[in-house]
Amino acid sequence: MLGAMEMPSVTDASRAIRTGELSAVHLLQSCLTAIEEENATLNAFVHLDHERALSAAVAVDAAVRSGRVDELGPLAGVPFGVKDLEDCAGMPTTRGSRWFSDGPAKSADAIHVHRLRAAGAIPVGKTAAPEFGAWAYTASPLLGVTRNPWDLRRTPGGSSGGSSAAVSAGLVPFCTASDGGGSIRTPAAFTGLVGLRATYGRIPTFGDTHLAQNAVVGSVTTTVADTALLLDVMAGPDPRDRTCLPSPPVGYADAAQDVDVSALRVAWSRDLGFAAVDEEVGELAARGARALVAACGAVEVDRSVQLDDYTRIYAYVEGVDKFVGIDPELWRTRLDELDPRSAPGWSQLSGWTLPEAAAVEGARRALVHQVAAVFEDVDLLLTPMASVAAFAAEGPMPTEVGGVRTHMGMSVALSFLASLVNLPALSVPCGVTTSGLPVGLQVIGPRFREDLVLAAAARLEAARPWPRHAPASRPPVPTAPTEREPRARPRARDASGPGPSRWLGEDPESHRAREDGQAERRQSGGDERHGPRAEDGHRDVLRTGAEDPTEHPDEHQ
Repeated sequence: MLGAMEMPSVTDASRAIRTGELSAVHLLQSCLTAIEEENATLNAFVHLDHERALSAAVAVDAAVRSGRVDELGPLAGVPFGVKDLEDCAGMPTTRGSRWFSDGPAKSADAIHVHRLRAAGAIPVGKTAAPEFGAWAYTASPLLGVTRNPWDLRRTPGGSSGGSSAAVSAGLVPFCTASDGGGSIRTPAAFTGLVGLRATYGRIPTFGDTHLAQNAVVGSVTTTVADTALLLDVMAGPDPRDRTCLPSPPVGYADAAQDVDVSALRVAWSRDLGFAAVDEEVGELAARGARALVAACGAVEVDRSVQLDDYTRIYAYVEGVDKFVGIDPELWRTRLDELDPRSAPGWSQLSGWTLPEAAAVEGARRALVHQVAAVFEDVDLLLTPMASVAAFAAEGPMPTEVGGVRTHMGMSVALSFLASLVNLPALSVPCGVTTSGLPVGLQVIGPRFREDLVLAAAARLEAARPWPRHAPASRPPVPTAPTEREPRARPRARDASGPGPSRWLGEDPESHRAREDGQAERRQSGGDERHGPRAEDGHRDVLRTGAEDPTEHPDEHQ
């Protein structure tokens, strides 16, 4: 079996398979063995489909042996995981929620999954996500707690935490991911990976809504070259997405190596004018920024960036899409089945009015204009990817950052900016804390210029190579189960198993008694963590003193 440090990159695996140096079946079996050995600890994968994956791998090897390599796509034989907010034909999609735990297998792929499959990549299973992608950590009553392979006590981030844990641990060469407010980039930062949020519309979707125009899909990988290659496969228009962009003007795999980044104007901001940032994280990111400028031969611009905290704008903008496609009876009558930390957000946002939505949109437009002024003076903006390193796997998100008491969104607030103003942004590894946790540098580029972001990150990667996978030795997982973690998690099962038994995460019944108790407390006016439920009604969403949506920052995606 391939060890974690030996799992090939996407680029290397696809080349080796096409030349016959590596068997697609052997690589797949190595991935499945690694999943079998590691997943009970990490809880990265929540569903597997051995049979279809093996059939696809056999077909790839047969094509290579018969000399039909030209018929194979650029990703032929490369196994990958699909985030459980995204559809993959033949597999169920639960969105991390008990509302959808018994749903049937999907009959069609999401657009980007279809394109990856058409390019020859082989989906092996679904990766864990928090309920509806709501948090920057990955834990839910349905699927349990997902852990960071760098330190099992810590989160691999969210909401693409199952994907980042799987790739960082060397279980598969890459996984899909999605990002409404940092959910590709934050998990990448927390696990030492590369994660790109492309410009909205660069990769089309039809399963996501298009009102907030925040959420994009993409991947987490171990190298910049892999990220660029996968973007080449996934990008391009689709008539089913009214917001998609035209075909890219460049090939990103080539652009990452060939685009001239010398003399770029680069600005560094530790906090964007408002954010609380952990001192060590900020210093590591600053060193990474200086190294990127030097590696590119760029010009560091002393351009101050002074923004107000936009977290509340982000939280309400995301609320626009929250109810689309959800049967109203679910959020009206079955909130007791949800994660107790996210359930109050449904009650709170259900009373949002059109005038309130207009106020938030006005604030967002003002922010877009502020950032546009910054990019008149710079070509790239660099920040820490997150304000903290990976925190507790079970959550919640920290409410103290750098010694400052703050709202829970502050720990990842630096990631919201690119989502709100629609800019490409990438997290690239830039160091490790004294506690052994990875830190990411965020590289933000002008709208539509993924090529610049990738090329700059590639220069940093070449100048300061990072370990592609988590170290084999890591602190153990706590032995006592936590409130949000199942006491026993089933072994990985094949897709042929019936109903919920196909899922690798928590048995849906294992938390029933506790959740029933919490539901009773909520019905009587509160619970031990949240207090009284939010009442519906009019709120000035930007007025100080209004109920704070940053306490429930759904949907992080």
